[in-house]
Amino acid sequence: MSSAPSIRLEGLSIGYGRKIVAENLDIEFPGGQLSMVVGGSGSGKSTLVKHVLGLQPVITGKVFIGGHDMSSVSRRKRQCLRQRTGVLFQDGALLGSLKLKDNIALPLREHTRLTEGEILRIVEDRLAMVGLDHALELYPNELSGGMRKRAGLARALVMDPEILFCDEPTSGLDPVMSAELDQLLLEMMCQFDMTMVVVTHDLRSMHALADFVVVLGEQRCLFQGPIEELDSTEDAYLRRFLDRTPGERDAPRLTLPPISQDKMKLNCAELLGAKASGRKDGRCSS
Repeated sequence: MSSAPSIRLEGLSIGYGRKIVAENLDIEFPGGQLSMVVGGSGSGKSTLVKHVLGLQPVITGKVFIGGHDMSSVSRRKRQCLRQRTGVLFQDGALLGSLKLKDNIALPLREHTRLTEGEILRIVEDRLAMVGLDHALELYPNELSGGMRKRAGLARALVMDPEILFCDEPTSGLDPVMSAELDQLLLEMMCQFDMTMVVVTHDLRSMHALADFVVVLGEQRCLFQGPIEELDSTEDAYLRRFLDRTPGERDAPRLTLPPISQDKMKLNCAELLGAKASGRKDGRCSS
């Protein structure tokens, strides 16, 4: 049985300033399972992660991690909990001025008293896990998009986290690379006893990975539960989302009268004439 902590949200309202993105969220991400947060653009998926991590203050409500109320724990306890939490950002969030090995080593140098030899062994181990043991001396701009994602995952795992957040891990990747990253996340779940929360818009990844799913939309939580229950839902909104069925939209309205064909031809002729007169000896005049 997993000892990884659960994450519980009670009456949580999230947003920026006076703008509420989602409100009254009562959600529990099970400990030791891979949960996925899905929903339409602007539904608050990434915003939710920022609030759980404490990167953005909650508007109302509470966040509990492993039973600890994050609004009332001591500063020292909060820092300890954050050190046991890994984050894979959308773009990997690597520092361009540091070699890959130094990017991965950064949390260890900041939060532990390990020797440089011990740190290097851990870094090499984590990079080997994600298939980048050959890239220690490379800089981030020398890596492909998929390699940067894997490097970001290696850094997120370097402190042996009990909780791992992944924000859109497959965004910007081709289908093959997306499938490989999905497989890598599953392997990490097998190797580490942890709770993983993945934000995604990728329904293929959701079906490949998820034990538990949360669907956000209409400024609230529309569904939470096992993936099997979501697949069998008869809710009209959820079915449109899962089946990728477009909703009804108003017919487009023209705000300007169409340009006549004669006018179009005249404008093109004038433009071409202006370009031709501006050339001398095959070069454009300044």
